[in-house]
Amino acid sequence: MAGTSTHPGEPHDQSLGQRLNWLRAGVLGANDGIVSTAGLVVGVASATTERGPILTAGLAGLVAGAVSMALGEYVSVSSQRDTERAMLHQERRELRESPEEELAELAAIYQAKGLSEQTARQVALELTEHDAFAAHAEAELGIDPHDLTNPWHAALASAASFTVGALLPLAAILLPPPSWRTPVTFVVVLVALAITGTVAARLGRAPALRAAARVVIGGAIAMVVTFLIGHAFGTTTG
Repeated sequence: MAGTSTHPGEPHDQSLGQRLNWLRAGVLGANDGIVSTAGLVVGVASATTERGPILTAGLAGLVAGAVSMALGEYVSVSSQRDTERAMLHQERRELRESPEEELAELAAIYQAKGLSEQTARQVALELTEHDAFAAHAEAELGIDPHDLTNPWHAALASAASFTVGALLPLAAILLPPPSWRTPVTFVVVLVALAITGTVAARLGRAPALRAAARVVIGGAIAMVVTFLIGHAFGTTTG
């Protein structure tokens, strides 16, 4: 049947897939926090050696980025949830008004998956007897009506992952002495990006080296550009 696996070790479980998606989103959120905050603090550090402006800029970027990520995720997931609820409401109404047509539709779905007409009909009947609404929601819409994504959870997870990522370059720029701040931050950030890029690739079953190279090069470019801008327009003090 749809949504089940004959081998527990195979990665076909829907809840496992959802957890992997959340983990991948968390890694990508942390990656955004690393790159955006690193670019910001490196740019400020190239203009001044004073710790106060660097800390202020870094914290402002962290808070603004985390709030922006949370709001964006909340709006996105809320819209998706509203759409899913509308689709489920429509499905529930169709089941109530035309149960026989819906049963035939469910049987046709399983027949299209490769079952014989008789077997597909029997599967549809048994699933309908057990939980008609859940069976149709899963088979027709690909939605688990009992496990809709919570926009608040999504928003908090997004903000938290961004914050964790942003703290790394902020610590790297503030802890070393002034002459070492930028080199240390470059090294720490590029290593962190290589790790997050590799983890995200592994979760998505993509080539790890290529994915890591993309984020490392992108992060390096961002830091170089902001460093040059800060150096060109700022006033360096001893």
